[in-house]
Amino acid sequence: MVKPITVWMTPPGPNPWKVITILNELEIPYEIHSFKFDDVKKPPYIDINPNGRVPAIVDPNTDLTLWESGAIIQYLEDVYDKENKLTYTSLKEKHLLNQWLHFQMSGQGPYFGQASWFNILHHEKLPSAIERYEKEVHRILGVLNTALENRTWLVGDKCTFADLAFLPWNTHVGIILRMPEGEDPLDPYPNVQAWQGRMQSRKSWKDAMRMRDRLMGEQGLTPIGMPKGVNNMKEYEEFIESQAA
Repeated sequence: MVKPITVWMTPPGPNPWKVITILNELEIPYEIHSFKFDDVKKPPYIDINPNGRVPAIVDPNTDLTLWESGAIIQYLEDVYDKENKLTYTSLKEKHLLNQWLHFQMSGQGPYFGQASWFNILHHEKLPSAIERYEKEVHRILGVLNTALENRTWLVGDKCTFADLAFLPWNTHVGIILRMPEGEDPLDPYPNVQAWQGRMQSRKSWKDAMRMRDRLMGEQGLTPIGMPKGVNNMKEYEEFIESQAA
């Protein structure tokens, strides 16, 4: 009998939800250890992940503790996806899947994250930094839009872990780019827009988002991941200091 995997996370960020969605897809039992962002650099989490970033998993079935969302996804595929539900074993497809996962981790995640930082979380507006990372967001979306031309999925004829890895960050694009309410930032990228819609309609994602809403509510967090009334990281740090005092 498979024992539940423990997933350590702070609920606002996109990366933990890549892992939760994969766990849902593969129907792997798990339990979430949700904690506040201001504790990511403190024990006990820093003892699990010395890098102080989320997510991390502890798997009692293999006695393995693992961090970095991409590494966790590959691990879950290797150990638990025995039916190849989200993967392929053929040489070509296997390496194409890894290519797209690496692009998500080296391209989409970092550039979308920096755009989010300078557009939302940084207390000082730096136009040159905002312009650079917004352009990178659009560049990444352009790459994906081209790759998905006349295709339903990135690799092969089914949704795989490579597709799902892009899902959480793409869901945040409107917030990252501070789009006016009612405008879809994916309108200029119809292939990405349709692909995103296909993934968001999956039960695994809907279940993950219901769980995210609950965990965010428990911590009193707004959609940008800050406590209500806090608008950037400087204010958040001041908020933490006031709470400690």
